[in-house]
Amino acid sequence: MTPLPRWADVVLLPLLNVVLAFLVGGLIVLAVGQNPLQAVGIMLYGAFGYGSGFGYTLYYTTDFIFAGLAVSLAYHAGLFNIGPEGQAYVGGLGVILIGLALNGTHWAIVFPLMIICGGAFGALWAFVPGYLQAKRGSHVVITTILFNFIATSMMGFLISRVLKPAGVNSDESAPLEAITRVPQLRTFIELFKNSPVNLTFFLAIIALVFIYWLIWRTKFGYAVRALGQNPVAANYAGISNQKMIMIVMAMSGVLAAMVAVNNVGGVQGRLILNFVNGAGFVGIAVAFMGRGHPVGVGLSALLFGILYQGGQELAFQMPGITREMIVTIQALVILFTGAMGDMLRAPLARLLTRSEPATGAK
Repeated sequence: MTPLPRWADVVLLPLLNVVLAFLVGGLIVLAVGQNPLQAVGIMLYGAFGYGSGFGYTLYYTTDFIFAGLAVSLAYHAGLFNIGPEGQAYVGGLGVILIGLALNGTHWAIVFPLMIICGGAFGALWAFVPGYLQAKRGSHVVITTILFNFIATSMMGFLISRVLKPAGVNSDESAPLEAITRVPQLRTFIELFKNSPVNLTFFLAIIALVFIYWLIWRTKFGYAVRALGQNPVAANYAGISNQKMIMIVMAMSGVLAAMVAVNNVGGVQGRLILNFVNGAGFVGIAVAFMGRGHPVGVGLSALLFGILYQGGQELAFQMPGITREMIVTIQALVILFTGAMGDMLRAPLARLLTRSEPATGAK
């Protein structure tokens, strides 16, 4: 099969998959007697039509960028990291521990320390599956799945039995003082009133730029891509595959842990049960829809942010469309961009080949 041009592979093919998913979703909306075009309009209004909704869209996008980058970085090294959910959860432990230790200190001091400590905990949680694959041959897909379950049980115990203050009924840690929390953007921009988006959004943008530079502009990134495309050749070139696997997995854990900085350090101001709320799993779809490229990841994360925030607005404005139907539409996007992401590749390649002028023909 003729390979697609880079622009078609990164932009056009994912766009067609999204359009196809929305067409199928529109048929479902039509089948229950609702207007699909009106539903799309409500979703877009909920995502962009007013300041608070736009802020929520950016908040969700922030989580999905970090989770998508965590999967993408590992994918470039030939590793399928399914563990951002657990890595972000454990990263929350590092965030709250440094936050409580410095509770009452200005956020400008605590924020960088939250990034470092949360990233360290996330890196450690991801390093173990990397070590097991590099040294023991345990497949990283299996170990990261299992580590998600271990993280859920371990964090549930720590939150409810260790970090929970006396006299508090709900399972949560002690709160951070307002001066210690990562400030929300509504503090500086009135447009984002009543929305949780905070300074971590800019950290996500920096992460996108950094990962692009790291993968395509550095010697380390070349080694990562060499490992992912041909481990045998990479080894002959003097690259330590075992070392690279462990380093890349640890770095993926750092990226996933930034979800905890966004939520524990910024939004919740405390460590609560299941604060990740599936963002790590959405990151898998974001990474594959964006083809592992930071630009694609950013756009895919924004799309899922629109689906999440717009879906909530749709459920409120259109009672005929239930929350389950909205989840179905989101699942269709994941299906067509992930599991069936290459379904249109062959037809699109044939179409583009035919449209190219015959070279050398007079």
